[in-house]
Amino acid sequence: MDVNILACALFAVLIMSLVSLIYGIYKTRWIFRQPVENEKLLRISGYVSNGAMTFLGREYRVLIPFVLMVAVFLALANRGQLGFQALTFTLGAACSALAGFIGMKVATASNARTTSAAEKGLAPALLLSFTGGSVMGLSVVGLALLGLFAVLSAVIIIFTGRQTQAMTDIGLPLLTGFSMGASSIALFTRVGGGIYTKAADIGADLVGKLEANIPEDDPRNPATIADNVGDNVGDVAGMGADLFESYVGTIVGCIILGQTAIVSPEIRTELVALPLLLSALGVVGSIIGIRLVGRGSGISPQASLNRGSYTAALIAALGAYPLFWYILGDHRVGQAGFNQIYLSFIVGLVAGVGIGMLTEYFTGMNRGPVNAIVKACETGPATTIITGIGIGMRSSFLTILIISAVLMLSYLMAGLYGLGISALGMLCTLGIQLAVDAYGPIADNAGGLAEMAELPPEVRSVTDRLDAVGNTTAAIGKGFAIGSAALTAVILFVAFKEQAGIESIDLTDPTVLVGLFLGAAIPYLFSSMAMGAIGRAAFAMIQEVRRQFREKPGILSGKDAPDYNRCIDISTSSALTEMVAPGLVAALAPIAVGFLGGTRMLMGLLAGTTVSGVILSIFMANSGGAWDNAKKSIEEGASEGKGSASHKASIVGDTVGDPFKDTAGPSLNILIKMMAIISLVIAPLLKSYWN
Repeated sequence: MDVNILACALFAVLIMSLVSLIYGIYKTRWIFRQPVENEKLLRISGYVSNGAMTFLGREYRVLIPFVLMVAVFLALANRGQLGFQALTFTLGAACSALAGFIGMKVATASNARTTSAAEKGLAPALLLSFTGGSVMGLSVVGLALLGLFAVLSAVIIIFTGRQTQAMTDIGLPLLTGFSMGASSIALFTRVGGGIYTKAADIGADLVGKLEANIPEDDPRNPATIADNVGDNVGDVAGMGADLFESYVGTIVGCIILGQTAIVSPEIRTELVALPLLLSALGVVGSIIGIRLVGRGSGISPQASLNRGSYTAALIAALGAYPLFWYILGDHRVGQAGFNQIYLSFIVGLVAGVGIGMLTEYFTGMNRGPVNAIVKACETGPATTIITGIGIGMRSSFLTILIISAVLMLSYLMAGLYGLGISALGMLCTLGIQLAVDAYGPIADNAGGLAEMAELPPEVRSVTDRLDAVGNTTAAIGKGFAIGSAALTAVILFVAFKEQAGIESIDLTDPTVLVGLFLGAAIPYLFSSMAMGAIGRAAFAMIQEVRRQFREKPGILSGKDAPDYNRCIDISTSSALTEMVAPGLVAALAPIAVGFLGGTRMLMGLLAGTTVSGVILSIFMANSGGAWDNAKKSIEEGASEGKGSASHKASIVGDTVGDPFKDTAGPSLNILIKMMAIISLVIAPLLKSYWN
């Protein structure tokens, strides 16, 4: 019976992964059929598309040697069938990179078509921008499930036939290899893309808006094309890789907890099958939710997006109950029956929605926190920064309360396995969650293209409405990523404890305390390196924009053409150079501490990094989102309006918040998971080394 259930789960995963990818192809073909008749718009969007794909290609060429070196290390460190961990690591990296490539290609094609659709009204523009984002969501989910299917099928069919014990001996290392491959690409893509986009954005804003007094996305600004390219490489490819890694890590974590649970082999296999079936169900909910967005007239963009997201969550909640009943029946995991484990899933699902609503409150326009920053802008940049920092700190505490409640409730109801299932509940409908998030940079780029192509003001008015909602959806996406990162890191943390053979930890042990302090400091070191990189890259960009304005005064009068390519090259070179050092910190820290300080110090390191990283990430993401929407509120007429002293103060706040919310903050999600998955991969080596 157990083999049949696992076979059914794998079949369901295969079918839904293919459905997701085929539906994504269908959506892609529809997008490319939409016309762009304005020649200037088409030409400028071509600059953005070419710049984005060129950067992604150069970034992947830098990452290929890294992936190959790690694969060789894994092959040499393992013997026999475990040597195939190198292949699964490479597969995970390849799937993550491919998802980013597809999302980027479609997003850059959707930008100009959204601008063109905005000439017809809000509803067509919303449908097109969201459809572009949905391809990113469908690609990530489809490739993640297809990769997991390939790994699990290989373990069961090629290596072991019908021996379920092989899932522990061989399957878990191969799964962790797949997850580590996804984490590696995610970290470098997120950091590199974040450095690229913020260097261009800061250069464009500080020189263009504050010094030259020209509008945002003005075609006279040499950095404006690089800025629009950056929105794609950071917020589409970067976020896609981030959530690909979260999704894979959560499913792998659930499988690990299910396979190591103290139950009979039959029930253990059912616990492995359950997260696979729930993931397949999530694809169904996501596709139905995607179909609902943009349908109907007279509905606001935010309401339309919420309708799709909540419908997907409801389908997952209702459809999960018969799955839990059928798979688990009268079986128990510890003291928990299927009802308690199902409730753990619901807790995670509700918590994901709760974190999204909390993030929307702290970062949304016309909400109290953003209005407080708008008011603070009237007294200058200093009060703007102080108010934004305070709002971010307060939001961290409330979000941590939700995450803590999930941890306690799910553990009390169903133990460690319940904790894993609650994390999966939070990311079950990732297809539509990521679609909503990727919609934001497409709408943002559409507005930039409307400005650069000098389209009528009413077109920019439509794209600005979409962009304002997109800022909030981007912040909500980061909230989901942070919440799921916290739960996934805890799952991997527990799995490492089991694999390393550690029974208990004494917090008064100096070895553990040293690990805790080091771990708590690493997110700050990592963030410092990322923000320092942005500062250096932005300095070079500012100098270049000033040089062009100085040496070609005809740029501002429209007589001379700015050199966009030089600014694109500055962002590209800076990002590819500067992303290496932060990535090495994440990769080498657990290895160094594990082999020099031991497994207990490494446990302390992981605990410290998880707690510190989650809180710092929430603070940075929400402060940055609130500053951004405060600026947009003033540009729409709040306070003293565009061009005023308060507007200039809000631009300073937004400039400070950009690296917070788009580089350092979201990269911390990947940092804590990557350190945990690397620790899990090297756990057998550490165990033999110290014994």
